Amino acid sequence: MRFVVNGEMTRNRLLQVIVVLFLVYVALLWVTNALLYFQKMSLDPQSVVEYYLGNEESFRQPRSFQGMVEVSHFHMFAMGLLLMTLTHLMLFVPLSWNLKALFIIVPFAAALLDEGSGWLVRFVSPHFALLKVTGFLLLQTSLATLTIVSLWAVFGGSSAAYADRDDEDDEDDEDDDEL
Repeated sequence: MRFVVNGEMTRNRLLQVIVVLFLVYVALLWVTNALLYFQKMSLDPQSVVEYYLGNEESFRQPRSFQGMVEVSHFHMFAMGLLLMTLTHLMLFVPLSWNLKALFIIVPFAAALLDEGSGWLVRFVSPHFALLKVTGFLLLQTSLATLTIVSLWAVFGGSSAAYADRDDEDDEDDEDDDEL
């Protein structure tokens, strides 16, 4: 954390390379996430219903409980790690505390909404299909925003914004320095 707070981030090229390369992988994940979604369904809620509940006319089977558990199991772990890493970067960008909080909370909520709404469509009601579309769009927007803001922080951000941190942040920094 000291690299970002004391301004070394702008001088430490290897740290910048690590962050940028990580963000390249996130951008590729973002693209493949969209490709996977649109291979299975569209932004039309009816396509979501057909994906989860099946469609006799097109011989599409409903999603099985076991299949959904397997997908959720992997998604929860992978998305948790991804979001923890991406939102952790938000702690270091020179933005207001409120904006940082928004950039941290919304992606986690979007990921839960995206994953959970499929379960709701399949096992509760097809009326949750719009929630699935909303969750997907919100998650994609959140990932893109986190990526863009992180890139901005690497190439254009300034550590001067840390001068106005509140006392709680200062206490956290002292704790981090001890580690």
